[in-house]
Amino acid sequence: MPYPGILKEMLHIPGRLFSVSESTAEEVENLFARNERVVCLFDTDLGPMAVVLVGALLVAGIETVWHGLVTPPSSKQIRRWSYDRQLRLERGEELGQFHLGSTVILLFPSASITWSTEAGHKVRMGEILGRKNPA
Repeated sequence: MPYPGILKEMLHIPGRLFSVSESTAEEVENLFARNERVVCLFDTDLGPMAVVLVGALLVAGIETVWHGLVTPPSSKQIRRWSYDRQLRLERGEELGQFHLGSTVILLFPSASITWSTEAGHKVRMGEILGRKNPA
């Protein structure tokens, strides 16, 4: 979990399973919007935060700590789960996992974060991604 938040919603968006390598991302237009995704939406003190778990070639599954295995099964329909209970995850807690690895996209409100990393940087557990901007 990159930042403390309360889970509000999760969506499974079916799609392709292209490799997410740098060379494939350069060749396949809108790759991250075309691949299968699990979108986790959280409320934070910065506003809404989205953690997008992107499926990829050879990824046998995506799971979360609150739901378990989300993919497979494969479906052509978008699936949605809403969460009214107060499921709060703290920074650094396990959110979920890929079975073989893939890519995570983080979205925060504009101007709430100053990023420390650049596109294409391989992130390691515990590495600082950015800092919260003063209110």
